[in-house]
Amino acid sequence: MCLVSERRRTPGNQASLREANRTRILDAVKLHGALTQVELAGATGLSPATVSNIVKELSTSGVLHTAPSTRSGRRAQRVTLAHGLGLVAGVDVSHRHMRVSLADFAATIVADHRVPLARDHRADNELDKATMLIVDMVESLDSSLDELAGIGVVVAAPVDERTGRVARRGIMRGWQDVDIAATMRERLGRPVVVENSANAAALAELRYGAARGKRDVLVLEIGDGVGAGIIADGRLVRGHRGVAGEFGHVPLVPDGPPCRCGRIGCLEAVAGARAVLDGLDGVTGTLTLTDLIVGAMAGNAEYLRAIADAGRTIGRATGALCTLLDPERIVVGGDFARAGELLLGPMRHALESTVLVEADGTPDLVQSQLDGSAAVLGAVGLAVDEAGIPRSTPSA
Repeated sequence: MCLVSERRRTPGNQASLREANRTRILDAVKLHGALTQVELAGATGLSPATVSNIVKELSTSGVLHTAPSTRSGRRAQRVTLAHGLGLVAGVDVSHRHMRVSLADFAATIVADHRVPLARDHRADNELDKATMLIVDMVESLDSSLDELAGIGVVVAAPVDERTGRVARRGIMRGWQDVDIAATMRERLGRPVVVENSANAAALAELRYGAARGKRDVLVLEIGDGVGAGIIADGRLVRGHRGVAGEFGHVPLVPDGPPCRCGRIGCLEAVAGARAVLDGLDGVTGTLTLTDLIVGAMAGNAEYLRAIADAGRTIGRATGALCTLLDPERIVVGGDFARAGELLLGPMRHALESTVLVEADGTPDLVQSQLDGSAAVLGAVGLAVDEAGIPRSTPSA
């Protein structure tokens, strides 16, 4: 018993525990925007003394900001993330959810909110919702919209850079013919930039993630859809109409299933997460992507096979793209990438058997380092760029 007690008191273990407690406190403040120290203790399960000590330490280092407040007639310390001289907002609209984040000029996320979306959501409803979330989160940080320097909005569809509108009809039906930037500017009175989510993810990986230091990179966002962000010689490739990298809408199977873009047999309709789930639903009932991944990790042979089949299909298609672009690295993100090597392993094997170059010239294929935050961090980075603010390394 004594030996166990001594092991628990080793400096390494104490340092690890303290770092874990810091992370719990920071995550709670990011989620809620602002909490008193008493509320932080309740949200994290840590003792009030531990919370007080860590808040004091992080306030001294400039990570947290504290201010006197009152709750239920009693004095309290209100805790928020320090956000320096201003804020930017990032809005990531995918097929099934929306994420709205506030960040400081160093791209450190200081408030974060996610909401589910109906399959056929409409731009007016969701932009109204994003506006309300931004206003609420700004207020929760004891700030005002005057401190909001810009907004980045990214959507899971090609965007015409000249107009800020979805460039291809059918892909996001409720967003067709909507001037997204003008709509958000009208609601909030701040500068707005609009981009495709895979392009935004590629910029985030290049600046902050697994593509740092690389010049030629392919960033895949694999979820319900399949998108690609292309970095060539250190620059994002958008194409003439903003549809470069619409990888998921490359036809693969002549008599394949219908795709939401209006064609048939596209990569997304064959190997995207939604297609994989739909293929299993008839046998197993309604599945979520989390169910699929957890079940596969637990050894479900049907789920493992479905993920591997999707990985091989995407890997072969990626090999063809590599023959055209010759990237140094491929970064895989998106919700489906949470399957890790269950998806990436078959992708890598299919890629190696498809690319034109010799084995030692095959681009390395790695998982995103941004923990599902690449698209929204890209939106934040675009907002920082739009406001003309120098970039720095972020914290998601």
